[in-house]
Amino acid sequence: MTTILVTGGTGTLGRLVTERLRADGHEVRVLSRHAQPYAVDLRKGGPGLDAAVEGVDTIVHCASSPSGGDQEAAAHLIAAARKAGVRHLVYISIVGIDRVPFGYYRTKLAVETLIEESGLGWTVLRATQFHDLLVRLFGILSKPPVMLLPAGVKDQPVEVAEVADRLAELALAAPAGRVDDMGGPEVRTLDSLARAYLKATGRKRAVVSVPLRGKGYRGFRSGGHLAAERAVGKGTFEEYLGREIGGREIGGRGV
Repeated sequence: MTTILVTGGTGTLGRLVTERLRADGHEVRVLSRHAQPYAVDLRKGGPGLDAAVEGVDTIVHCASSPSGGDQEAAAHLIAAARKAGVRHLVYISIVGIDRVPFGYYRTKLAVETLIEESGLGWTVLRATQFHDLLVRLFGILSKPPVMLLPAGVKDQPVEVAEVADRLAELALAAPAGRVDDMGGPEVRTLDSLARAYLKATGRKRAVVSVPLRGKGYRGFRSGGHLAAERAVGKGTFEEYLGREIGGREIGGRGV
């Protein structure tokens, strides 16, 4: 059995990766800003990070922050991993970060480059968006009486548990470099996904598609974030909605 560190191990993905690795009998350390005994802010690094990686064979790097700091965090993690003699660094990334000129995607691509040039054994898995991201997005967009969506954009949501299974598998294997992308089972229009969300939550909203401007929007509209040729996921968006939203209430009223 190996000792594995999961960064972001209390998050949506990291928590599931941790559960799977522990179920297989491995010692797993969870690193996050608030999880003891390895409560570390990767953006700052320091002695706590050194202690977390000491004696670790493999790191699964799930920690990420759309608000910024991912490159600094990765640099600190890589430096600590080198010093500790870590054998393998596994990183979860996003499909299309090299094709869609979107700020957060540029950061993820920069982190990939840091890992590839780190001198460590490494594996990078790119996945499409998780179901829960769409649910959060649609929850915001459905607050007004008219739900406005970017016109002509499709998505390919994937079940986070399936991505966790794949990451756990990769963590226990030899460093493999950039592995095949992982996409959800269906490429769907945002309109159809939004209507599925509205049906599941019982919200009645007019859905209007609005053309936008900018290179990022054009990248998404052209499908740069999709992996239709790697539609290996099984769980559909409707299955996720039925499992996670069915019967749930918010604020004492139906969702």
